Amino acid sequence: MRTLLILATLLLAAPSAQAASGTAAGLRIAQQCKVCHSIGVRGASPKPEAPPFRTLAQKYPLENLQESLVEGIIVGHAEGMPRVKLTPRQAQDFLRYLAKIQRK
Repeated sequence: MRTLLILATLLLAAPSAQAASGTAAGLRIAQQCKVCHSIGVRGASPKPEAPPFRTLAQKYPLENLQESLVEGIIVGHAEGMPRVKLTPRQAQDFLRYLAKIQRK
């Protein structure tokens, strides 16, 4: 019985641990964007035309970005944003991170 309780506890904790590692992986991906974007919960973007990541959901529903990130998102800025193309797993991790930092 005790073994069953321990197993059940571990199984319940697994998704939480996976989400935490996904959020950390998403942050690592976001680090590549910090030259232009504010990637945290506060602070201005280094480039004013680059929206802070914490506000992206106000303009783009995060649940709709998965496909664009995997296929290769291209955004037309005056100075040009590099093409972003992620694997499905990277896109999932990145979106998990974005969801965590969104301003309500």
